[in-house]
Amino acid sequence: MNENNATRAVTVRQVIAKEAAADAATNMLAQALAEVLVDCVDGGASVSFMQPLSRAKALVFWQGVLAGAARGERALLVAEEEGRVVGTVQLITAQPDNQPHRADVAKMLVHRQARRRGVAQQLMAAIDCAARAAGKTVLVLDTETGGDAERLYQRAGWTRVGDVPNYALMPDGAPCSTTFYFKSLA
Repeated sequence: MNENNATRAVTVRQVIAKEAAADAATNMLAQALAEVLVDCVDGGASVSFMQPLSRAKALVFWQGVLAGAARGERALLVAEEEGRVVGTVQLITAQPDNQPHRADVAKMLVHRQARRRGVAQQLMAAIDCAARAAGKTVLVLDTETGGDAERLYQRAGWTRVGDVPNYALMPDGAPCSTTFYFKSLA
């Protein structure tokens, strides 16, 4: 890590509904988030997309996420460094009637250039705060079995539930197992 990377401040913020509802064709945030997603998939992250992921497909995905955030169905958090989006995570709050206390954590992404600097830890701490603010007491997530994210989640107080073999595909098409976690905020 060079000195410039060590001294740059990363801030995490929740995207407000008005920003999420901005015109989809010109939404700079959607474009920045698409860049992070494409980078992660290019780097081999198992996050629901296959290689090669086009920027256009990533942009459509983020436009949908922003629309969901504008409707209040999810909280979208972004990590920024010097005005550039370097990471993101979502809290999906729209749940069935019998699960008003629960939310799913999804798409925890950090651009490869910003990794190993605590960005993911900041995002996970912020998602806990967003969940509490939304009245959520049980969080769930899933991740690639054996991936770097497992250590992050365990350090952040998440409890491993178990693995499902061959649950998903890696971006290159190879099957991978998925590990499920939960966290109680009560």
